[in-house]
Amino acid sequence: MSKAIRDELKQEVAKRRTFAIISHPDAGKTTLTEKLLLYGGAIHIAGSVKARKAARHATSDWMEIEKQRGISVTSSVMQFQYAGKNVNILDTPGHQDFSEDTYRTLTAADSAVMLIDVAKGVEAQTIKLFQVCRKRGIPIFTFINKLDREGQNPFELLEEIERVLGIRSVPMNWPIGMGRELCGVYDRMKKQVELFQGNDHSTIEVRPAADYNDPAIREMAGDYLADQLAQDLELLDVAGDPFDYEKVRAGELTPVFFGSAVNNFGVQTFLENFLQLAPAPTSRRTTDGEVEPDDEKFSGYIFKIQANMNPAHRDRIAFLRICSGKFERGMSVKHVRAGKDIKLSQPQQFLAQDRDIVDTAYPGDIIGLFDPGIFRIGDSLAQGANLTFDELPTFSPEIFAKVSVKNALKQKQYLKGLDQLTEEGMVQVFRSIGPFEDTYLGVVGQLQFDVFEYRMKNEYGVDIQLARTQFQFARWIVADKLDASKFRINSTLVKDKNDNNVALFENEYAMRTAVERMPDVKFLETAP
Repeated sequence: MSKAIRDELKQEVAKRRTFAIISHPDAGKTTLTEKLLLYGGAIHIAGSVKARKAARHATSDWMEIEKQRGISVTSSVMQFQYAGKNVNILDTPGHQDFSEDTYRTLTAADSAVMLIDVAKGVEAQTIKLFQVCRKRGIPIFTFINKLDREGQNPFELLEEIERVLGIRSVPMNWPIGMGRELCGVYDRMKKQVELFQGNDHSTIEVRPAADYNDPAIREMAGDYLADQLAQDLELLDVAGDPFDYEKVRAGELTPVFFGSAVNNFGVQTFLENFLQLAPAPTSRRTTDGEVEPDDEKFSGYIFKIQANMNPAHRDRIAFLRICSGKFERGMSVKHVRAGKDIKLSQPQQFLAQDRDIVDTAYPGDIIGLFDPGIFRIGDSLAQGANLTFDELPTFSPEIFAKVSVKNALKQKQYLKGLDQLTEEGMVQVFRSIGPFEDTYLGVVGQLQFDVFEYRMKNEYGVDIQLARTQFQFARWIVADKLDASKFRINSTLVKDKNDNNVALFENEYAMRTAVERMPDVKFLETAP
């Protein structure tokens, strides 16, 4: 590799920041995403997810059902430039029923922003998503949101983060008041005050301060809030964790920022600090060892597939995380699983549903590839090598329903929709073994059924019938010989989309009994 090419790669990699935003539903994640896009110049007006009557919806919520319900149910990818950095935001679904999509998306991120509601603190879904990030060892940055409302004491929130999540924290700024008394935040690193002066982001004022005892703060905030700020920060200076960049990079210390996304308050400070502190793309594990982002040969993997992003064209897009080398439009790469070369001729970059053709891209970037049906989640693409990136996590479904089409004349559209939405990873499909083939869908949460039914009707014109079953557990079967008759009581034997044998069980007792009766059979929680 020539020095010029390696230098170009290193420079481009250093500019990239690819991160996911994680939170419990309703913590304000979509709103924060909108404001980050606003600062990046990607949009000119932020659409509140609450403002349904005004027909102004959040940019990251592009699917019709998301606009109607005011929630994110699919991961979005958005890209913009700010302060010399190329930013890739992965806006994950907050709803717990869509945790599979979220977990897969987190594998494409180099860092995570954890959003916490100032009143509710650390919530259940945040804990689950945090654990995934922690397992991957990626840096986590915390934004404590909704400071314009009454909430918990900031010290109690920091203590809760440590107690519940097991990670130390270092506040980068500190609130001056809260709720109706909110006056501003003091930036501990830059020694300046950000003043809260209304709903319009253009009226937020930043003033320098010698330190937190600066008389200007007392003049702006009044004696009570100035005294409280001084006491809090004196305590933090003595007893709080010092900022340690290496601990942040190792995921052992989380920088904490306070603000209010809906009022655009504290967002710019957060964005600027985050872009300085967050890591550029790093190496990725493969079956052949580590792949460095500045390796000359191109490589990447598919972490998400989305059908019908443009309903008028009935298209299907595979989302590719670039891991090494330079991507160029029209290049040929090896589709490792299929064992053949393919040409990447229509690569796209995203602002949610808006797309532009991209000519070049670099490690850390997320590009969309037109998918005629050749890609699956987890597929690796590489130049001149059979690289396979570490498997994306798969999950055992917990809720099952028999699915059928109401109008037999729509069978073709039904099968197409079932196939495409299964490839997206939205649902898992199983087929019974025997003369009368039943089709079962498996999901983690009920909302996945609701969205599946909605999308089948609106995108494929098919009305379906879903009949919930008693099954609660799925186990993939690995055995030299298998007797299907042993799965007749409180269980059934089915095949997954790859023709693997899977046993569905109604309860834990039935599953335990089967395991005991068949010592030579392996029962796996995920596909082998």
